[in-house]
Order: sequence, then C-alpha cells, then structure tokens
Amino acid sequence: MNQNTPVPPIAGAAERATLRAAGLAEAAIDAWLAATPDATGVFSEDCRRYAVFWRLADELIARLPMKRARAAAQAQAADAIFRAAREARERFLREHVEAVYAAITHDLSRFVRVEELVLAAAETVPGLAPARARIAAEADTIQRDKDGLEIDQGILLAHILGHERAGRHLCHAMLLAHPGTSEHLARFASDGAVDLGPARVERRGRVAHLTTRNPRYLNAEDQATLDAMEIAVDLATLDPATDIAVMRGDAVLHPKYRGRRVFGAGINLTHLYRGKIPFVWFLQRDLGFVHKLLRGIASPDVLPDDVHGCGTEKPWIAVVEAFAIGGHCQILLTMDYVLAAHDAFMTLPARKEGIIPGAANLRLPRFTGDRLARQLIQYERKLVCDSVEGRLICDEIAPAGEMDAAIERVAAALTSSGAVSAVGNRRAFRVVQEPLDVFRRYFAVYAREQAVCHFSPALIANLERYWDAQNRQG
Repeated sequence: MNQNTPVPPIAGAAERATLRAAGLAEAAIDAWLAATPDATGVFSEDCRRYAVFWRLADELIARLPMKRARAAAQAQAADAIFRAAREARERFLREHVEAVYAAITHDLSRFVRVEELVLAAAETVPGLAPARARIAAEADTIQRDKDGLEIDQGILLAHILGHERAGRHLCHAMLLAHPGTSEHLARFASDGAVDLGPARVERRGRVAHLTTRNPRYLNAEDQATLDAMEIAVDLATLDPATDIAVMRGDAVLHPKYRGRRVFGAGINLTHLYRGKIPFVWFLQRDLGFVHKLLRGIASPDVLPDDVHGCGTEKPWIAVVEAFAIGGHCQILLTMDYVLAAHDAFMTLPARKEGIIPGAANLRLPRFTGDRLARQLIQYERKLVCDSVEGRLICDEIAPAGEMDAAIERVAAALTSSGAVSAVGNRRAFRVVQEPLDVFRRYFAVYAREQAVCHFSPALIANLERYWDAQNRQG
C-alpha cells in the first residue's frame, strides 16, 4: 500500500475480530482486506482497484442476514464494512471527482439531473454509489430496516457540489426546465390552465396561480408531488402572458382543517417513516423547484451566475393559510412577498424530525437574525404570522375571509411599475444575498449531512416519539 494512503480502520486486528465474530468466512475476510486499494492517481486504474474492493464489501454484506434480522455481532460487522467502504469512497472522490463527473456528462457537454446522476455514477464506476437494482430492492423497505445505501449518494453529491466546475454545472442542470414540462407548455398557453394532480396552474389575467394539492396529508410534500411541483413552477415561470406568480395551498381533508386551505405541512412524515422518501428526493427538491422559485429557469447555453446569467424568472407571492410547516416554511424564504392569514403560523420542526430543513440554515438568518433562526431550527420555536417575529418573514397579514381580494391587490401593486423592474430588483438582491457559489457550497455540506441524518436511528426514534409514526397509516 502507498505509504501516503490512509489505512482503513477495518485493517486492524480488532476490526478483523469483529468480522470473525459475525461468522463471516476467514477466506472472504482475507480477500476483502487484501483488496484494500492504494490509489495510483490514474483514473481508469483506480476505478478498477476500488471497484474490486467495493464488490467484495457488498459480497460480505450479502453473507449477513437482512438488517432487521442481524444479531448484535452481525450488526457491528455490517457497520464496520460500510464504514471502510465509505472511507474508500471519500478517498477516491477526493482524487477523482472531476473525472467521474466528466465521464457521466461527456466532459460537461450534456446536462444530467441529480436523480439520474447518482444512478449513472454507479454504472460509470461500479461500487461508487448503489446501482439502480439495489435501490429498487430496498424501495418497499421501512426506513428503519434499510442499510443506508443511499448515504453513498450523499458522499458523491457532496464531492460534486463541492467541486466548483462540476458543482456549478450540476446546479445549472437542475435549473433547466424539467423534462416533463415541454409537453404541457402548449396546452397552458392555449387553455390557460394545466392540472397535474398534486399541482394545478391557472392563468387569471396577468397572474399565474399555482395551487398545491395533497389533501389527505395536509398538502405535505412526498415522492408523488415532486415532479408535479417542479413542472408547475416551470409553467408559471415560463408563461409569457403573466407577470407574477402566486403559490397557495388547496383545501384539505383532515378533520381538524376539513374544507380549509392549508399552505402545507412540509415533508410527508408518514411516508418518510415508511421508507417512501428516497434520499435523492431532498436534493431533487431543493436544487429543483425550490431553487427555481429563487433563481428562475436557466437556459442551456448560459450559466445562471447572477451577474451575467440570463434566465427566465418572475416575482412570487406565497399565501399562507392555516400554517406553513417544515418544507413549506422553507419555501417562504424564496418568495418576494408573503401574504398570511391572521390566524396562520409557521414552524421548522427539524429537531423533532431529525433532518436538516433544506436551505433554511442558509436563508433564515437573513430574515430573522442568527439567534432566532437557531431557535426555530434547533428548538422548534413556533412563529405566529401576526406577531413581531412572524412579520420578519410575512410581509402582510389579512383576514382569512378576505384573502382572495388581498391576493389581487398585492399582485397588482408588485407589478404596477412593470415586471421588468420587479425582476431586476430581485436579481439585485440575490447577487448579494445568495450568489450561486454560496448556494452550491451550502448544498455540498447539506448532501453529506442530510444523507447521514436520513438513515440515522435518531430519525426513526424522533418520528415515533413525536409523530406516533408507527401507528399511522401510509
């Protein structure tokens, strides 16, 4: 082994004993340890060496029972194998992340969305990330029983986003119109409305209205809403016949709020607990439609770099009725104007969920200051919209029964001097507050940390303690 290459912890006698205690065959242990790769610095050769090491690690894991059936010694062995394999991925990516990304994107000549990128990486460098079949095999497994294979996707994306050239290119890819948008553009142009199920977009005069709909789950976000939301944001943004867009929640079915409009309950915690929210969902959401709310839709030929980038964007108004919880509170931080009902509230219950609340750690302090932001994120402080603190996020409070008229008035006022100046001003704010490289570097950190949180035992414990998730129907 190259003397400059860190020795994985598993190579020690104690770790070897851990694998033996799990009942793994001595020959299989020896073969894996003997394959511990020493980096050559040559991409093709390192791909071959590391792929062998990762394949043998997978074979050792396959010799163990499924996670839920492992005895303590077997669980310790699995943890040791996963740890060593991940440390090897970190070493490989520190050396070769640019080459990996260039291979997938044909030297950055084509755009690959994040949800396809993580799968393409597994084909380009076997073992670097979980293959499509392995992800599919765990898709119906409850979250607590998953092995956390997708943590390797988080490691991969952390390195890609942390690399300036590759990370910018990936952000650019995610700011392009969704592949499913084109089929709806002509219909929206002619009919002035498109119903996507979880989201509906309708043109009323010079205003595009986006209505979110997941009534069974208080308009929460989940795998079923993600693509529809991004396509809806694309349609509202790209529509040349409107100057401004409004996002509002539809009426819900929950007995406590039945028939009332609700802005949204954040991530669908029932689906999260039941393993129906894949890790890459978080990155697809925040690099996709949430980022587009802030920065607009990019064109393929120009990097949306804030100074020279020429995207398509328009001002957005959020209408908060009942509450904006979690991810829906995060959305408010991208908006140009927040109109809230007098009885509405906001929370960011990240501590109770055991995850990182999207880009809230990046954006919230510039609204509330650092101390209040930490109270909201780390101590689940509740903000009543119609309060001194609530008005740091909400621009205007209106009686719930007068919301329709308030929306029309605010939309007219925000565009009374023309859409051009409104867009120009939001760009001027953004170039100082959140330039693209600040966004990129934040999500490099987020990718790794959120992946670990997503598969942490603490997440399951939190959902059971605070949400009674094990007794809720999916």
